[in-house]
Amino acid sequence: MDTMAAMTAYYTSRDEDSRLKTQRGSVEFLVTMHYIQKYLKSGMRILEIGAGTGVYSHELARMGYKVDAVELVEHNIEVFRENTAEGEDITVTQGDARDLSAFGDEEYDMVLLLGPMYHLFTHDDRVQAISETIRVAKKGGIVMAAYCGNDATVMQFCFMRGMIKDPYYKERIDADTYKLRSDLEEIFVLYRKEDVDSLMAGFDIERLHYIGTDLLTKYIGDTVESFDDETFELYIDYCLAVCEREDMIGFSNHTLDIFRKGDKK
Repeated sequence: MDTMAAMTAYYTSRDEDSRLKTQRGSVEFLVTMHYIQKYLKSGMRILEIGAGTGVYSHELARMGYKVDAVELVEHNIEVFRENTAEGEDITVTQGDARDLSAFGDEEYDMVLLLGPMYHLFTHDDRVQAISETIRVAKKGGIVMAAYCGNDATVMQFCFMRGMIKDPYYKERIDADTYKLRSDLEEIFVLYRKEDVDSLMAGFDIERLHYIGTDLLTKYIGDTVESFDDETFELYIDYCLAVCEREDMIGFSNHTLDIFRKGDKK
């Protein structure tokens, strides 16, 4: 099975549109939006790469921003279009994060790469996606790239679900470091911060933040789901207070690298 077929099979079998809309799922969304809004300025032009069903793109368009979106999976694009409200200044096209040739150099004030790095299984593909993302950002533009965390998967899948001794999964776990090997069959590529640091070392960027966007939420998901409005608001305040702490980030299911493009040609 090739990447396109695997992604189509995965995303057509799941309700991706509702993932960030439950109370527990919305933690990732709310923390991410907090940082997006931190850098928004009037008149910004925004590109979201790997937009899925458009949860972030639609939110930003409804705030009055011009948003272009790129998504690989046709099913997600169909849902994206169904979710488009009247008056949104928004476009969506089918495309691959590794090839943004439909977009010119330095077109966008903010570029969001909030999904593709989950599914790029070679170093060259990851470098290509980051290169393209930076290329289409203006000099000094804001770029945000999301990653799936390695150690959250070790804890939740290997130990909490008991897969640590399963022969199939055991051969995908480094016995010394507990780094998980990812391949197309497993769908998701998993990262530690040092992996992201290594990937970004060759680019002209200034890192602004590296955060955990859902932190311990999935470990206590039922509890978070049961919070009343006041407690949930306090929980979000807590997440925002600690999401940049290095001792917290490693156990987040999702992390977000936020940086500014440099001014080199």
